[in-house]
Formats: sequence, C-alpha cells, structure tokens
Amino acid sequence: MPSPIVHVELVAADPAKAAQFYGEVFGWNLQHDPSFDYHMFSADPGPGGGFVKAGESGGVEYKVGEPLLYIGTDDIEGTLERIEAHGGKRLLPKTEIPGIGWFAIFLDPAGNKMALYTQLS
Repeated sequence: MPSPIVHVELVAADPAKAAQFYGEVFGWNLQHDPSFDYHMFSADPGPGGGFVKAGESGGVEYKVGEPLLYIGTDDIEGTLERIEAHGGKRLLPKTEIPGIGWFAIFLDPAGNKMALYTQLS
C-alpha cells in the first residue's frame, strides 16, 4: 500500500490569523471546527491540513517553523513498530481523534518530527 502525505500542520502563534493569511494570499478553502478550535485548509490538488497553536500539547512540542507532515497508513501500530526497528522513536502513541480517525507522532533517525494518520472507515 502506498503511504502518501495526507495532511500538513503549520504551526502558528495565532492559528486563526495564519489561516486568514493563507486563505487570502493563496485562495485556499478554509474551515473551522469549533469543537476542536481547529482551523483547516484544502489546497487542491495537494494534501490539505490545518493550523496548530505553537506550544506543548499532549506531551509534544509544536514550534513555529517546524511543520508537521502526516503520512497515511492503515496500521499505525505496525508502522510505529517498523519505525522503531529502523532507528526512529515514538513520541506520541496512537491517539484517537473522536469521530475522525487516529494519529501518532514519531521522530525519524535524522530527528525530523513526523506523524501517522488513519481515517475512520
């Protein structure tokens, strides 16, 4: 199975302001999910994403200038095991996004913070 990049998170001190900037400059379609206070974008034909607030959340540090790329997988646990077997490190275990899917965050051997994502079927 291919493992495409399926979601991109851009870190900002003010996610709403960042979303407004990208919407106005690039014409990206914007949405806001008030239940998570999460601003999302779609930049067709590429992957969509969202804007996350800088700081710590769930034991993971989100820093401005460090976008987070999400790689699609049907098996987060199996993929995390392969990541660790090849020198990567699990930062955040498989975590549910209620009603949407699951994600996990890891470091690759070079120190890049990346994420995995599985959508609800």
